[in-house]
Parts: sequence; C-alpha cells; structure tokens
Amino acid sequence: MTWERLLSRRRYPEQPQLHVVSDAAPVRGAFVADYDRVVFSSAFRRLQRKTQVMPMPETDFVHTRLTHSLETACVGRSLGRMSGRLLMEQDEELAQQLPYFDADCGDIVAAACLAHDIGNPPFGHSGEDAISSYFRSPAAEPFVRVLSPAQRADLQNFEGNAAGFRVLTHTYAAHSSGSAGLGLTYAVLGAFTKYPRPSVVEDHDKTGGVSEKKYGHFQTEAERFRHVAHDLGLLPKSDEAGFYHRHPLAFLVEAADDLCYRIIDFEDGLKLGLIPHHEGLELLRDMLADDPSRPRSVEWRDWREELGYVRARLIGKLVAEAAQLFAQHAPAMLRGEYDASLIKELSCWHELQQVALLSVERLYRSRPVLQIEAAGFEVLGGLLDAFLHSIFDPAASPRSRKLLDLIPPQFRAVGPQLGLSAYEQIILLTDYVGSLTDQNALGLYRTIKGIDLPKGF
Repeated sequence: MTWERLLSRRRYPEQPQLHVVSDAAPVRGAFVADYDRVVFSSAFRRLQRKTQVMPMPETDFVHTRLTHSLETACVGRSLGRMSGRLLMEQDEELAQQLPYFDADCGDIVAAACLAHDIGNPPFGHSGEDAISSYFRSPAAEPFVRVLSPAQRADLQNFEGNAAGFRVLTHTYAAHSSGSAGLGLTYAVLGAFTKYPRPSVVEDHDKTGGVSEKKYGHFQTEAERFRHVAHDLGLLPKSDEAGFYHRHPLAFLVEAADDLCYRIIDFEDGLKLGLIPHHEGLELLRDMLADDPSRPRSVEWRDWREELGYVRARLIGKLVAEAAQLFAQHAPAMLRGEYDASLIKELSCWHELQQVALLSVERLYRSRPVLQIEAAGFEVLGGLLDAFLHSIFDPAASPRSRKLLDLIPPQFRAVGPQLGLSAYEQIILLTDYVGSLTDQNALGLYRTIKGIDLPKGF
C-alpha cells in the first residue's frame, strides 16, 4: 500500500481527485470538510441520546455516545498528527511528496473517530446483542429462512460497524436518487473501517488478526466497500470477496477509541460512585508513573478535580506512546504484515487490563445497567417482530396495516423502493430500529404495546 493512494481525497461514489494547487495548505481541506459533514448529520446528532456506559443517564456528567465520539475524535486528531510527524521525520521522501501528511493524518483520523459509533443501535453494545438474538430466535425463523447464509449472518451477528458504513455511504431512495450517503472521502471511509471483511469468511482464510474479530459491511454494501478498497489500494487478505488488510490509519482510530472508553468510562464509574474513587485514582496514578520527586504545583481539595487532571495527563502520555508504536509498525502495516492492537503494546497494558476488569465488575455489570440492558432485549426484539409482521403480511390485520404506516417511508419498500428483496426490506427495518435513540425506542415500544399513549401534538 502507498500513502499517496491511502490519503485519497476523492469522494464517494465517484468524484474527481482534488489536488493542492499551491504551496500553501488549503484553508479548509477535504478531510476537515468530512469532519464537518459528520457533525451536521442527523445520525450523529442522535448519538446524544444513545448509551455509552449508563443507559438513559439522569446525571449530566455521564458520557453519551455523542460526547464519547467527540472526545475520541480529539484524541484521534492528536494521534494522527503525532504519528504523521514522526513518519515525516523518518522518511524525507515522504515529507517532500506529501508536505501536509501530518495534518492530513490528523484530520482523517479525527473524522473517522467522530463517525466510529454512528451506526450503533439503542442501548449500546447490548443493543447489537438484542438485534442478533432476535434474528436467531424462533420468532424470526419465518423471515430469515429464505435468506442466504451470508445475509443471515449479517442479521444474526448484527454489527454496529457495518451499520455505520451503511449510514456513511447510503442514501434512501425515498429521499433522493443519489447514493453517496454523506459523500465522504475514500481516505476517511477506509480509516473508519476497522474490520474490512464481510460477516462470513472461510476459516482457512483467517489469520487471527485484530481486524478480523468483527465485520465491517453488510451484503448490501459489499460492492460499495470493494470499490472503496480498490481506490485506496488496500491489500486483499485472501481470495474471499471483500476481505482486506486494514487501512493503516484504522489502527489509530481503534487506539483512540480504546483509550477513551477504557479510561473515560472508568472515570464515569468513579463519579457515579460505582467504583471507589480512592482505588480508582490510585490505579490511574500508577499508570501515570510520575517521578516521586516531581514537584506538585497544587494541592487537590476535591478528588473529582484531581481525577480530571490525572486522566488528561494520562491520555496525553498514552497518545505519545501509541504514536511512537504506530510509526514503528507503519512499514509493516503498508505491507499487510501487522494486524494487532496498538494499545496492547503500551507500557501500562497490565494496568489498563485492571481498569477494564474493574469497569466490567463494578460498572458494566452494575444492577441499573443490567436492568436497562435486559429491558432493551424486550424493546428491540419486540419492535423488530411487530414491524416485520406488518411488512411481510400487512393485510393480515388492521393492526399490521397501522404498524406499517408508523414506519417512515424511507425504511420500507414503498414508491421507488418497491421490488426490494426480503433481505433488503429487513435491512431497511434494522436501519430504522437501529437509528432510534434509547428513549425513542422505549417510547415507541410502549406505544405499540398499548402501555402508554401519545400525550398530544
């Protein structure tokens, strides 16, 4: 792979390559424009009411998917720029060929980080499990039995990353005759795709790499992803269609996400009182590993303020270390010979594992989280089941016809979308259910079950 192709400014689906026509850096480059397009999208805005740690939080300081995505983008920008600058210092030819390489890397990674959770359904990762569980259940058998093995795998192992790629590249026929989604550059779409493979891959083609543990596109976007991969020059991993080595900058997107959710979710657990703050702060201080002789500029009177200070310095330290690791492994990434997690090579990986263990035990498995996530299985499964019956047997009852009318037109086969296959209709419905916020999903479920009625207009 070559950096010149990997940093393609062409926009999906097909627009001419944009070139810098002067020695001065553009005021607003293509990758900054990508960042802005994500910010102004309705799918990104809905993340403000989707679960990060605590479903439907009642306090202001707990992170949502929106604040997590913004913070991950900040970390990703720093990672990208530091890594790019290190590579330029190591390779004079690269610095001459791509004089804005460090800034471009930072902007690409920031935009991809901003969008990295844009396809996540309600109730966080539990929502993915809820959708998968429904499509594996006997209730869904009448709808999935006619699908191909790959199509069933898309639904029975539902993946927010694949849903995100669809959000970024798909335009609904009921909205427009176009098909560009947000019209992002190929470089950002490549960096966004942490798992460049379909849902079904032959076992003998797998290598056990980190980029293979999930999948990155549905069958509906298979040809679209192959087009992006070809434009970027991604190396195929096997003869399997749609199975590629990662865009190198995807390793930085993954590292930014890993650092943010591990450390900042942990911070939320301390502030919620689910993890003892003395224990948590001590662990973070150990990771920071300050020299005991280092002078202290202030005396902390509030542990929450010290927590913010330690967290900020710790992330800064780990970003610098991860950038060094990326620069070290970048040549192997370009050859398709590196497929591991950067954070596992950090000097404090053992402590990060302790942080993760405490978060799982005290935060992710706390009673309020488990109760709401359990309810999410009922909510999402109930919505899918009710609406699938209305789509595939709308004349069965007046209730089915009314439910069908509740689905927005872009999410059902009406008008220009008539004639869609069963798989495409089911994917449209999962688009709808996945796009709902936690509160929207719960409210819609309660309404169609007759538990609550609308309060008026």
